[in-house]
Amino acid sequence: MKKDKRELNFNKKREPIEEKRERAPRGEGRGRAPRGGYKKEEGKGRIGSRRIEAGRRSEAGKREEEIRLNRFIANSGICSRREADKYIEAGLITVNGKVVTQMGAKVFPNDKVRYNGELLKGERDVYILMNKPKDFVTTLSDPYADKNVIDLIEGKCKERVFPVGRLDKKSTGVLLLTNDGELCNKLTHPSNNHRKIYSVTLDKELTQLNFNQILDGITLEDGFIKADALSFVDGERSVIGIEIHSGRNRIVRRIFEHFGHRVKHLDRVYFAGLTKRDLRRGSWRYLTDKEISMLKMGAYE
Repeated sequence: MKKDKRELNFNKKREPIEEKRERAPRGEGRGRAPRGGYKKEEGKGRIGSRRIEAGRRSEAGKREEEIRLNRFIANSGICSRREADKYIEAGLITVNGKVVTQMGAKVFPNDKVRYNGELLKGERDVYILMNKPKDFVTTLSDPYADKNVIDLIEGKCKERVFPVGRLDKKSTGVLLLTNDGELCNKLTHPSNNHRKIYSVTLDKELTQLNFNQILDGITLEDGFIKADALSFVDGERSVIGIEIHSGRNRIVRRIFEHFGHRVKHLDRVYFAGLTKRDLRRGSWRYLTDKEISMLKMGAYE
C-alpha cells in the first residue's frame, strides 16, 4: 500500500536547526493637564506629564510596561541614571520626536528615544528557548495563575521578555520567549502560518477513519481545519504526531475532542525550526546567533 505523503515521519530525529506599575505622585504627574493645557515651544513638542502615553499594546499584542526614561537611557549603555537626568533636564532627549525635560517621565520599551539625535536601544534583544513544564501559564496578564513561565527565568534574565504564541497550562514543550516585538509579530501573525509539530497522547486509540478525516479536514465551531501531516508514533494508535500551521486557540486539543477523544498529554516538539533537544522539562537556554538569524530570515521551513 502506497504511503500517504501527508503521513508525518514523526519517529525521525530532528536537528535543532508584571512588576507592579508605580503610581505617580499627586499632581501634574498623574496625567491631569493643568488649566490651559501644556505649553509648547515653537518648533518643539514638550511632554508635560510623567506618563508619556496612555497604556497600549506592542506589535505582538502584548501589554507593554512603562519604565522611567532615565532608566531606559541608562540601559542603553551611554551613561548612568544620574547622568541621564542631567541630559533630560538639559533638553537633549526626545521621545517619539518630542523633547522631554520633566524628571520622572516614563516611556514604553518600543518608544523612539534619542540623545542628541542618536537613536537609543533601551535593552538588548533577547531570545530564549524553553521546554515548558506542565501547570505553568504563558499569559503574563493572568492574575489567577499560580505559576508563570516567567518565574522560571526570574533573576537570571534582566530583560523583560514575553512568550511568542501560547501553550495552554496543561501543555508542555517548545516555547520561545523574547523582547523582540517585530520578530514576535512575524512568528504569530495568522497570515504567516508557521509550522508546529505536536506529540499527542489520547485516552484511547484513534481509528483509521478518524485519522483520514483529520488529514482531509474537518469543520469546527470556528471554521475548517486540517492537519498538514499525521502519524502514529511507534505504531501506538493512541499516540499521534501531528503537524499543523494554524495558531488558533486550543486547535490541536479541539481536533481530537471533535472525535470524542480526551487529550491526556500534549507536547510541542517543534516550532519555527526550534526543538527541545537537550533541554530538560523546565529548562531554558539562549538561542545561538545561527538560530536567531534563521528565525529572522524565515529559513527554517
